[in-house]
Amino acid sequence: MTIVRALIPFVLSVAPCLPLQAAPAAPVSEATQACLDCHESATPGIVADWRASAHARTSPAEAVKRPELERRVSSTFEKGPSNEVVGCAECHKLRSEAHADAFDHNGFTISIVVSPADCAVCHAQEAEDYAHNIMAHAYGNLTGNAVYHQLMESINGVQTPGPKGLTATPADPLTTEDSCLYCHGTRVEVRGSAARETALGEMEFPVLTGWPNNGVGRLNPDGTMGSCAACHTRHAFSLAMARKPAACSGCHKGPDVPAYKVYTVSAHGRIYDAAGEKWDYGAVPWVPGRDFAAPTCAACHASLLADGDGGVIARRSHRMNDRLPLRLFGPVYATAHPVSPDTTTIRNAAGLPLPTELTGEPAAEHLIDAAEAKKREGALKSVCAQCHAASWIEGHFKRLDRSVETTNAMTLSATQLLLQAWDGGLAAGPARGGGLFDEAIERMWVEQWLFFANSVRFASAMGGADYGVFADGRWALAKNLRAMADHLKMLEAAAPGKKPKKR
Repeated sequence: MTIVRALIPFVLSVAPCLPLQAAPAAPVSEATQACLDCHESATPGIVADWRASAHARTSPAEAVKRPELERRVSSTFEKGPSNEVVGCAECHKLRSEAHADAFDHNGFTISIVVSPADCAVCHAQEAEDYAHNIMAHAYGNLTGNAVYHQLMESINGVQTPGPKGLTATPADPLTTEDSCLYCHGTRVEVRGSAARETALGEMEFPVLTGWPNNGVGRLNPDGTMGSCAACHTRHAFSLAMARKPAACSGCHKGPDVPAYKVYTVSAHGRIYDAAGEKWDYGAVPWVPGRDFAAPTCAACHASLLADGDGGVIARRSHRMNDRLPLRLFGPVYATAHPVSPDTTTIRNAAGLPLPTELTGEPAAEHLIDAAEAKKREGALKSVCAQCHAASWIEGHFKRLDRSVETTNAMTLSATQLLLQAWDGGLAAGPARGGGLFDEAIERMWVEQWLFFANSVRFASAMGGADYGVFADGRWALAKNLRAMADHLKMLEAAAPGKKPKKR
């Protein structure tokens, strides 16, 4: 008790300096103040996050006065920017007529789901970029693609043994929302309303399906796609948080997309781990060498980078593939990036919704051409050039290109074994009424490209050498291929009248 009493004067002396106690530097609107009066006690964590945010300290009118390169807003504000800070009401009262989830709450018409179209009031260019980002289409690209949807069902459905082997029940919505759609995004819809007891008494709220969710391709009740909070988490919406690698780790950490794991063992990740706490993640623009010493995910793919003299190295973009010529993960084979972020429009010559044939030939009309790929690679190399000489950069990209070639070749070998099993009647396959992902050899085929080939490519792209060899990399790629060949022999031995057809 004596120690606690002794600490009280110290705590009181430093409390005003703590970010969570920071007072807004610009006026707060009456509507937002009404929100704060209740939510300060009802949801103190939300309010504390907001008070620590740039939204709570800066009005749009102040934001537009900054020099062009230093601005964090990109809208023209035809009616004039507000002199009040961006608070609860400024976001949740916006465009209520467009929100199916809008409802009356203590005298205000608000919506629960704040969408990219709401953020576009201040961040128009960012919202426009994101709308053309493959991430924004992540829900539709998964659920609207018959191949990927079948893969999702094969993972999430409950499987039970029976007289004819394993049977799977379709995945229920809650399971799907808690797995694949956690990152890809859900469809959020209003299903009536219901009374709920709160700290302030009983209140009526909309009932939302597909909620909660901050997936990158979430379909919102106002018809928009995406969630800015996927990277800039609520309610601080921090630029610094989005620039740190952990912001990407939630969806880019598993064996299918091991970007974060590879980053942690790369030279860039090790520099970040050793010195990252000293970097300035809030600087706009972000200056390599001054504000940070090694790139994070955002530095390579999204952030506005400039040199010390104010020259632009890379423009800010929320279309994350603007600096990416290759799509290293997702489809069966690595390809050039698709022309459209809506990949459900892609059809190969066989009619499948894939950017290549099963045997690897690209559906070129759906992919960016060589000139566009070269432009995007040049944009990425301009970031690399802030720390690396031309010979280093060229050598790095040659190795990446070779990794794409070899992993595609190893995927083709696995596909040939799978096709032999199908052609010889040793596995059912779609032609015999089976699925793409039902049998053991089919699951091994998926692991070949979805886990092992992807790991090699990411390790090659990001400098995570050992990860790309023994941790789900080249060793696993070779081992899995041998396992597929041995499994094929076992199937043949168990069915003497059937033989795999060589391809």
